[in-house]
Amino acid sequence: MAEIRVPAHIQPYVTAIGIEQAIEFLLAFGGSYVYLSENPQKGSSVAAEMGMDAAMRLAAKVGSGALYVPTAKPFIASHLKYNKGLNTNDIARKLHTTHKTVSKWLRSGEANQLDLFDY
Repeated sequence: MAEIRVPAHIQPYVTAIGIEQAIEFLLAFGGSYVYLSENPQKGSSVAAEMGMDAAMRLAAKVGSGALYVPTAKPFIASHLKYNKGLNTNDIARKLHTTHKTVSKWLRSGEANQLDLFDY
């Protein structure tokens, strides 16, 4: 796998449930509000999509309550390109955006921002 820098606002999700499940979570809920609970009920949309264990780990790491989930599309595009080998067209379809937008993210390095604290 290529070294893709995880943006700071996405890191808690990756720490809680790993990069693959975090991306599944972002794809399923990005751009919307969800309710996280350390004791999710059977009707929990997060628990239904991700499983009870992942829902509990997310709530423990990110916090319980209503949460706006970021889309993180530039980061996801980078991961899909460099770690999964998807081409730009496939990424665009998966992220519901255009080929040009994905190309811009990948070309500009927006998806691979440098850590300001790396020396």
